[in-house]
Amino acid sequence: MLTYLLFVIGLILLLLGGDWLVKGSVGLAEKFNISPLIIGLTIVALGTSAPELVISLQAALSGSSSLAVGNVVGSNIANVLLVLGVPALISSIKSEDDAVQGTVFFLFGVTAIFMLQMWQSPISRFDGLILLVFLAVFLTQQFINAKRGQEPTDDYHDELGAIPASPKLITGLIIAGLIALPIGATLTVDAAVEIARRWHVSEDIIGLTIVAIGTSLPELATGIMAARQNHASVAIGNIVGSNLFNIAAIMGVTATVAGTVEAGSHIIGFDMWVMLLATLILLALPFLKLTIGRTGGMLLTGGYIAYLVATSVT
Repeated sequence: MLTYLLFVIGLILLLLGGDWLVKGSVGLAEKFNISPLIIGLTIVALGTSAPELVISLQAALSGSSSLAVGNVVGSNIANVLLVLGVPALISSIKSEDDAVQGTVFFLFGVTAIFMLQMWQSPISRFDGLILLVFLAVFLTQQFINAKRGQEPTDDYHDELGAIPASPKLITGLIIAGLIALPIGATLTVDAAVEIARRWHVSEDIIGLTIVAIGTSLPELATGIMAARQNHASVAIGNIVGSNLFNIAAIMGVTATVAGTVEAGSHIIGFDMWVMLLATLILLALPFLKLTIGRTGGMLLTGGYIAYLVATSVT
């Protein structure tokens, strides 16, 4: 029971630490009058991926690289089937923004490259640098598009809530986040490895399932909140951005820092193909102007449950 408790505590510290770090960093950026456009495209986008980043880094550096890869692959699957499916049960989701088409096509290309890297596993430091180059290209293009559209808004306030203004509170949140994230990652990874050993399953399965679900909880909560406020259509853009950062930023940084990261045989033989299918679903939504209603939400959510069952028995 202590192992499971430590795992839950680790996840809580990861989620809280990521939230504290993002809010503190945004508050600091606003103090220095940094453009809301830059804050939204960099600090918020990268900061919300902090839990996945630190847990993947911790896993890779501690010799559990398959857990790190499983976390990224599993999170991308959960973000589509679960994070898109559950809000659709509350409110219909439709992609009405043509700008999403280019981003989701870019995501498809990065996903294909990531799959090729996993197929030729191990993923090397050079592979990680390639992913980071794609991240830089994406951020640059997003910045250019946003500047052309003259939309330097502070929409991230809706996602993050109240942003601290007090210097003491800003400093406290940043310090607390920097402390909570590595502690949470260490507890989560160590507990996940122990759980895998007790249940005689591979570490990548743990990363694909309970770790991936845990680190996808913020996206799920945001999607449900948006659906309750009849803004479910924004979920597609958030998911596309999150999945792209998972691959380009998290896997890119992890492989570059760790040197080599290896995907487990289960991921190469099954899970990465499910990730590709999930990405194709995202690709179809804006191009075909599809609407996900309650039936579609049930199919996506049911598909994720079926995936978990298939993963646990194979």
